[in-house]
This record gives sequence, C-alpha cells and structure tokens, in this order.
Amino acid sequence: MLQTKFLLPDNEIPTHWYNVVADMPKPPEPVLGPDGQPLTPDALSAIFPQALIEQEVSRERWIEIPQEVRELYRLWRPTALVRARRLEEALGTPAKIFFKYEGASPAGSHKLNSAIPQAYYNKQEGITRLTTETGAGQWGSSLSLAGEMFGIDVRIYMVNVSYQQKPFRRSMMQTWGGEVLASPSSLTTAGRAALAENPDNPGSLGLAIAEAVEEAASRPDTHYALGSALNHVLLHQTVIGLEARKQFELAGTWPDMIFAPCGGGSNFGGVAFPFFADNAAGRKQVRLVAVEPSSCPSLTRGHYAYDFGDSVGLTPLMKQYTLGHDFMPPSIHAGGLRYHGASSLVSQLYHEGLIEAVSVPQLATFEAGVAFARAEGIIPAPESCHAIRACIDEALRCKESGEEKTLFFNLSGHGHFDMASYDKYLSGALEDYEYPQEAIAAALARLPQLTA
Repeated sequence: MLQTKFLLPDNEIPTHWYNVVADMPKPPEPVLGPDGQPLTPDALSAIFPQALIEQEVSRERWIEIPQEVRELYRLWRPTALVRARRLEEALGTPAKIFFKYEGASPAGSHKLNSAIPQAYYNKQEGITRLTTETGAGQWGSSLSLAGEMFGIDVRIYMVNVSYQQKPFRRSMMQTWGGEVLASPSSLTTAGRAALAENPDNPGSLGLAIAEAVEEAASRPDTHYALGSALNHVLLHQTVIGLEARKQFELAGTWPDMIFAPCGGGSNFGGVAFPFFADNAAGRKQVRLVAVEPSSCPSLTRGHYAYDFGDSVGLTPLMKQYTLGHDFMPPSIHAGGLRYHGASSLVSQLYHEGLIEAVSVPQLATFEAGVAFARAEGIIPAPESCHAIRACIDEALRCKESGEEKTLFFNLSGHGHFDMASYDKYLSGALEDYEYPQEAIAAALARLPQLTA
C-alpha cells in the first residue's frame, strides 16, 4: 500500500524556533512611535513581557524553545504530513499534493503554537491577566486554553460578526475559562466611539485589537497577546515548517510550491519561513504563495506604507501592506483573514519579490473546501480553504500542462465550528464580495502622514 502519512517521533519536536530575520537580504524596517521616530524596545514593556520583546527585535537565526513549552507541544506535536492521494485522483492531476494538518491541536488550529509560549512568558513575568482579540475564534480559543494551563485570566474581544456567526467558538473559550466580549464593546473608549458611529458595527480585527490594547495598557496586572502579524508570533509558528522539512525528507520529495492562507501572516510565515531559509541559502528553491480573500486583499491590492496595527492608532507604526487601519472589511466567513494589514516580515519579503501572493473569492474557497472534505474526509476551516483553493488551481494547471509538480498547503485548522458557513454555501446563500477600489482608495488616503 502506498504511504500517505509521514510522521515524526515525539522526540523530534523542534528544540528551537527559526527566525527569518537572520536570512532576509535587508534588515526589517524599524517600528516607529507616534512621533515618527524608531521605537525603543522598552516602549513595549507596558503590554508585552521582556522575553517576547527580545524575540520581536532579535536577529538571531535560532531561538530556543523552553522545555515547559515543548512538553505542552507534545499534546499534539509533531503533526502529520499527509499525501492527498484521493484528492489527486479526484482532480486527475499529475501533481503530488501534500498537506500538514494543524487541526490536530486541542484547540483545533495552528494558533496554539504561539498561545502556549505567550502565556508561558507572561507567567514568568508575574502577569495574571491577558487581553486579546479574535476574528473567527481560533486564536481566542487557543489563548483561553493556554491561559488555563498557566493560571492566567484571559479576556477576549471577539469581532462582532464572528461573535454572532460562531457561537460554539465562544463556548470553547468559555469552557477553557476565557471571558468573551463582542467587539466593539461598551467597555473601552475605542469600542464606545465605534458604537456611537454605528450601533450595528460588525467589528474588525483592527478594532478588536484597539480594545484589547487599550485595556492592557491601563492595568499593571494585564498584558496584551496578539495572535498574528508580529515577529514573535510568526517565530513561534515556525514549528510547522521545521517539522515539514524533516517530513518531506522522509517522503523522498520536496515541494515546488507552498500555499498558506494569509490574514495577519502567522499561518503563512509558520509554514513558509523555514523553507525560505533554503531559498536564501541557494539550496532547494520553493515558490512560497500567500493566499488571501479577494474581499480583504491587503497584499495584492494594499499599499506598502507605515500604518497602525489597530483601527484607532494605539499601536506603534509598522511598515506593511495595508488597506488602511480604519478599513472595515465585509462580513465574510473566514473571520481570521479579515485584517487590514499583513505582517511586516511577510510584507517586506513580498515587496522585495521573494514570496508571492494571490487572492481568491469566497465561493471558490468553499467549493475547494467541500471538494477536499469529500476526498480526504477532513472539513477544513474557511481560512484553510483559501490555501486549498490556490493549491487546487495549480494542480489543475498541472493537469493541463502535464507538469508533475509537488504542491504543499498548510491545513491550518478544522471547520467543525464553522458549519453555519458551510450551510450557507450548500444552500446557495453565500455570496462573493470584491472590495470596491474607491473604498480602498479612501481608506488609504487616511494613512498616517510621516515627515521624512
């Protein structure tokens, strides 16, 4: 029987995270303060522990994973690399298709890879409360579980549209002790201002971030934890790609193209960055493709500029591809991808032509998710369906050309708590949404103006 799963022993969980900054051709663009001057690391100490601040600015290639974090990773890591032979057969493609299944984590997604170390480092610094945002709920669920593991209280500002669409994600967070609030809320200045402008505000990740940061900055016992975009978050996620590299060696092949959904960038960075190290060293060359929704296309239609990470300007200014910090995305069902900007590291690599990006419409992603589920049995999260769509499209191009490429996508989480979205797709109630260029232009016109 042909092998389909490639597994690593439990003792082969990575001992170090990989820091892509060490292999970037140019140093990352500096983070700026409100005065437009480079921010010193200690300016972040009000909301982050020192260890995470050091990781955020580090240029070391390898950063050791604490033993306590590795022990908790053992609950589900290493995750399997799987050859999707039934999907290949269904498509009639000569391409080999592989995926890595991060939905095997207790929280059902890749987000726990960063939630555990973030909770660990905050506990080490004596922090007893964390605030955060969540879109679809994968990050909020993961941080709630990590908080429970380390005895830290967690308050989650959940984007309102997802709060309504995904009630069982809320239940997961509450089961693990998290307190969940719909964002915008009446508890913060940012939330009250948004509700005053529009009482039916659907919310956005940028707005939820603003609320969580505002609260964390106002309390000495509280820090803020971010689920994507920042350097240290992408660093933690590289356990995915590091495992995958070993597994492809076991499989006796190597990917020609890697696909991962990209909102803030943690999923894409986690799987792609360890392979970028090979590209940078002139070894095996792999095309790295970030896949985003056409309704929230920060990389493919955004502007490369300094912008805030939240909607009201509480965070430092970061160089990124952005649609404008006050961009209000449509209420698509891939809630984890409804973010106005992309990671500074992902953005810089894209700007320098070292990675690729494509956008895909909502209906096509659910079509791909259903095709994958019927072939391989796993119902993917709506975010993961974006990577599956782009991978299937490439596999069909291989069918037309006869190319025998090896394609690899990161299956970032399962869709068991997203079935209302699938119901809408299967009943024909789901719609595509292309964000109007004039709306993007208007948001970009409100970018922060920096003097030289």
